[in-house]
Amino acid sequence: MIQRQAKEKIEDLARQFKAVAVMGPRQSGKTTLTRLCFPEKAYVTLENPSTRSFALEDPQGFLDQYESGAILDEIQRAPDLLSYLQQRLDESEERGKYILTGSNNLLLLEKITQTLAGRVAYLELLPLSIAELRSVEGALSSLNTHVLKGGYPSIQAQGINPEDWFAAYVRTYVERDVRQVRNVENLLQFERLLALCAGRVGQQLNYSNLAVETGVDIKTVQAWLGVLQASYIVFLLPPFFRNFNKRVTKSPKLYFYDTGLVSYLLRIQNAEALFQHPYRGALFENLVVSELLKNRFNRGRRSNLYYWRDNAGHEIDVVVDNGLEMIPIEAKSGSTITGDFFKGLAYWQKLAETTQGIVFYGGDEPQERSTGFKVAPWRTLGEY
Repeated sequence: MIQRQAKEKIEDLARQFKAVAVMGPRQSGKTTLTRLCFPEKAYVTLENPSTRSFALEDPQGFLDQYESGAILDEIQRAPDLLSYLQQRLDESEERGKYILTGSNNLLLLEKITQTLAGRVAYLELLPLSIAELRSVEGALSSLNTHVLKGGYPSIQAQGINPEDWFAAYVRTYVERDVRQVRNVENLLQFERLLALCAGRVGQQLNYSNLAVETGVDIKTVQAWLGVLQASYIVFLLPPFFRNFNKRVTKSPKLYFYDTGLVSYLLRIQNAEALFQHPYRGALFENLVVSELLKNRFNRGRRSNLYYWRDNAGHEIDVVVDNGLEMIPIEAKSGSTITGDFFKGLAYWQKLAETTQGIVFYGGDEPQERSTGFKVAPWRTLGEY
């Protein structure tokens, strides 16, 4: 069993709220973790057709069976059940009575805000982080291997071939989950959009360009990207708007929650192919951003990550907004530290009048520069 960082937070939330919703992509470990945290609770999956039919046709009778509480898995399959759950929670003072899991953010979040506001705590569980993978033998043996495999538990813990696993994952996701969220008529075009997104990882989002290459209109691209975000496939990193008297970019950047999935979509078949691959830098940047996001989500916190770029091309990969301070972070896939690593941070240092800055890189030796910049190996991402 791989120890998940979110375990302590989920148990803490269950002591404070009447219900806890654990959201995240399919196969990220939501079911395993919630059953581990609450072994005394009945477990019910709404993926089962007969169970789902019972919940939809007779929600009161269905919940009567679980009056003492339960883990309701894949709750987005029966969203109307939440309206009936509201009354049960209002009539009970018990904390952590119901644990909900779901692999669709948009549908469930909408229902939660309408019916369970103030009654449910919300936590997002992403695939395994670098900190969690330290207990898996060989998982962090090399940067390229880690980027290729990603963090899904089935690949890391069960040793399933990444190419085979992601092929099945994409097929299942496209054929079932996409149609559940939105009636996508042309699945081939949707799959093309997914592949085009992989080719734009770490780049500023351009809806018009994606629409032209996908062969659909801009509104359709926007709707389909909404599906990908709702299903925890991709996320958008917003720009940092403090302009320092300069014109800044206002388009978000596109990233995937898992580098293994991007590698599969880019048809990278082995770790050796990554050494000279043109997307290696972008994939490493994706790794850094997604790891920082996991570190936030595993502690029940919302994202405080941005990027910054002005119209002259000066850019910071990640700006961490801690309220009173802004910490700039750069991602460099090279394993040898060079002066080029610090160009962006040096520009930001003068602009923002700060001495902080971190460079995560593909090597193994940490450094602390007299300028105040830290150089941190990629394996230490879990510490930040």
